[in-house]
Amino acid sequence: MDRFKGFLFGMIASSTFGLIPLFTLPMMAEGLGTDSILTYRMFLACLLVMILMRVRGVSLRTNLRELKWFAFLGFFYYGSAALLFQGYYSMSSGMATTLHFLYPIGTTLIMAIVFRQKTSIYTVIAIALGLSGVALLSLRGGVGQTSSLTGVILVLLSGLSYAIYLVTVNNVKVLRSMDNLKLTFYAIFFSGVFFLLDTLLTGGLQPIPSKGAMLNVLLLALLPTLVSNLALVRAIKSIGSTLTSVLGAMEPLTAIVIGVLFLGEEVSSAMLLGVILILSAVTIIVLSPLLDKNIADRLKRFARK
Repeated sequence: MDRFKGFLFGMIASSTFGLIPLFTLPMMAEGLGTDSILTYRMFLACLLVMILMRVRGVSLRTNLRELKWFAFLGFFYYGSAALLFQGYYSMSSGMATTLHFLYPIGTTLIMAIVFRQKTSIYTVIAIALGLSGVALLSLRGGVGQTSSLTGVILVLLSGLSYAIYLVTVNNVKVLRSMDNLKLTFYAIFFSGVFFLLDTLLTGGLQPIPSKGAMLNVLLLALLPTLVSNLALVRAIKSIGSTLTSVLGAMEPLTAIVIGVLFLGEEVSSAMLLGVILILSAVTIIVLSPLLDKNIADRLKRFARK
């Protein structure tokens, strides 16, 4: 049951992350820059987490050892988003998104090389299907422009940063045993600090231009930040970094659904195929424990013969 909940939380995390365009695009249309949006997003989410911690009686008390890991998490969470946005300046958003979503491979390699985790054949199949689906969704408008080597490296590093974040949450004892609210608060807080520094160094924090923008900031802090990150931590601790990273393929799928329903985007045959591939990948990941057990049972019966 705990693993089932882990898969459920993983899908909730990636799906709610996919809501980001719904709230950010209207603010960008009003002239609010991405650095300012991300800064507001993180600190408002921190405030919401603090309220939940107060209700549940979770203490903010920490120590130097924990603070070091919080800063580590915050830096790589910040780096994932910041490097991805830098990549957008040198290539199409579809290409950048596709390269970024190679992070399940990075997660799998880190777990295999550093932590000696064996990778299931079904996980490999799911990664291949998920990445193919993401590519079809992200590149539906074509590559669009020439990609510089620097841009490609930056986007690949953004995916690696996210992979490191996922692996760290699950494999550092002090973090794994920590209350999820406390872990989420400090990870988001330190990420917000890095975003704020970045914003102050590149023109300063812009004021929120309207009541509509304020509402979008609050919703951005609530759904694709608070809910997503709490569900993400819960999923990582239940099913591990690798499986959680593969479920991240639901994020671009949700973004496409939002685009079709609210932003007037059209559905193409390539998009439908991408959706089918991603749903197939998610189905394989959810069923992978049963599939692995089935193979193990067959091997045991074969060995007895």
